Amino acid sequence: MRLSIVIPVYRVEQTLERCLESILRQPPADCEVILVDDGSPDACPRLCDEWAERDPHIRVAHQANAGLSAARNTGIKMATGDYITFVDSDDFVGDNTFAVLMAKLSAHPEFDMLEYPVFWHYGGEEQRVMKFGIGEYHDGHDYWQRTQAWTHTFACNKIYARRLFDEARFPVGKYFEDAHTLPALLKAAKVIGTTEEGMYYYTVNPDGITATADGERLTDLLEAHVNNMKDMGIARQLSKYYCDVLNIQLDVYEQTRRRPILPDPDWKEGLRIGQLDITRGNRMKLRVLRRTSVKTLCKINRLLHKMRRSR
Repeated sequence: MRLSIVIPVYRVEQTLERCLESILRQPPADCEVILVDDGSPDACPRLCDEWAERDPHIRVAHQANAGLSAARNTGIKMATGDYITFVDSDDFVGDNTFAVLMAKLSAHPEFDMLEYPVFWHYGGEEQRVMKFGIGEYHDGHDYWQRTQAWTHTFACNKIYARRLFDEARFPVGKYFEDAHTLPALLKAAKVIGTTEEGMYYYTVNPDGITATADGERLTDLLEAHVNNMKDMGIARQLSKYYCDVLNIQLDVYEQTRRRPILPDPDWKEGLRIGQLDITRGNRMKLRVLRRTSVKTLCKINRLLHKMRRSR
């Protein structure tokens, strides 16, 4: 068995068929599709079983509701393929995507992870195709920085060697679980490839985590990135990554008033503000930060927003 496709299922009776048809229309040779019914209260449990009866590629697991991470972890445990990939059941993949990607992996067996394009927010006003070029990276840190991987930590537009999950799992009970998990997988990966073949369609979900993120959920995202920055030894290094995490910190502080956890940057090392490829607004924040601290900038940012709302 070469590829295990893990699909968590929860309250998606309207989109499950589209998802499965996109995969099974031209299934890659020697694959299995693992549907994990995460205690869905609608017709999904029955639909999963019906699909399994119709198609020999499909296996089904039913479990009490425990969340997306737990469902993915169940699928990982069940997987028998040399490679694993994930598809969310309200999304779908382009025709022949997995067949093309598996051919790419056959030509490059040294790849432990292969990332392919994603059609972000397909069907929405902000829809756009995200491509990451054709590349080969022998260091997870290099891949992270050169592709700005913190902006596309999605679990679903990548194929992984199953061995990467020997130690890693998705964190149960955490939001933005992908941001917690990808750094751990990159540490275990020896070679990471990117391709412009294939397409993952990430559809608009107004009830999804990203669209409904509050202070508590954003705190999980902030913790994931700050921990990763510390692990990489760049927690205080001025960079575009630092600037993007700073914006998350500002949002978290505004909504929770909790003490900031992002360290102040080390102004003696790294790039200067003028050398960073960032927006004018972010450049201004860094100039204020240089004269104050993350904590003070958080307070100033919150006060400015409060004044704007009161106008």
